[in-house]
Amino acid sequence: MTKRLGLFTRLLDPGYPPAEVYHHTLEQFAVAERLGFDIGWVAQHHFDPEEGGLPSPLVFLASVAARTERIRLGTGIITVALEDPVRVAEDAAVLDTLSGGRLELGLGSGGSTDAFTVFGRDPAARADLYSDAVARLLDALAGRQLGENGARLHPDGTRLLDDIWHATFSRHGGTRAGTAGAALLLSRTQPRTEDAPHATLAQIQQPIVAAHAAALPPGVRPRVGASRSVLVGRDGDRVRSLARAGLVRFTDYLRRVGQPVPAGDADALLAAFDVHVGTPEQVIASLSADPVVVGATDLIFQVHPADPGQDATLESIELVAEEVAPALGWVPAAAGAHS
Repeated sequence: MTKRLGLFTRLLDPGYPPAEVYHHTLEQFAVAERLGFDIGWVAQHHFDPEEGGLPSPLVFLASVAARTERIRLGTGIITVALEDPVRVAEDAAVLDTLSGGRLELGLGSGGSTDAFTVFGRDPAARADLYSDAVARLLDALAGRQLGENGARLHPDGTRLLDDIWHATFSRHGGTRAGTAGAALLLSRTQPRTEDAPHATLAQIQQPIVAAHAAALPPGVRPRVGASRSVLVGRDGDRVRSLARAGLVRFTDYLRRVGQPVPAGDADALLAAFDVHVGTPEQVIASLSADPVVVGATDLIFQVHPADPGQDATLESIELVAEEVAPALGWVPAAAGAHS
């Protein structure tokens, strides 16, 4: 099975203003393209710069498209329940046209309760709002009539129908994505259930993968993206120290916003938040023990929640491409990618 390699970012770099964070991330995309990464993903978050630094993913990816030539551009995710889906389709079609067909649309129902309230949406109706928005978005991309006078999307967005991803935490969501023939986008971590508080991330996600595969229409190839938190460095002690510091910052943030925080020291937090950290050999070993990663079509790596700063992030990106991902079955997309 051919695997793709993805860089994922929430555009977080503690201590820097947004303009510098954005420029740091543009540099990460440029480095990732040079190293042969197949796709770069950005997350959408509203109003909370400690959760994520980017409310407008398609705007940012347009800037990436202008600075790159090959790397594909992914949204992980757009919270379509908070958007006008026809406008999302229009912006996506423009970006896809400008980038030479490089856009991949990851969609999800996420978003904080506060964000739903600000946008005038009922957070209790999240699931229905998401389903309605996705249906409207797909109608627009498919070129179906959108109004009484025959309005249709321009430019054409039909190519994007081949690159739709659904993010989910649940078997139901896996079935929904499979039934739609869409690709499945899995989180870097997710809550454990009361009946299985110590389950591994793979144990939680394997039933979602199975539900997705079972629901796919005949002849549709399964596409599964496994997002994982990975910080790799040549000096294992150094990157572990950076990761511990990042987890302390992250848990302090969770406490301030009233979110639950796992018990234990910094090393326990690394395990609780499913962070793979260490030397290339250590990270290869831990990722290889994850059957969802082993079986995924897309390996998608992010430094969050360690968020160690630009230098360590660039080192991690380099070592992922040169050592970690090849050990997991990835082959660089571009000849001479490591030159």
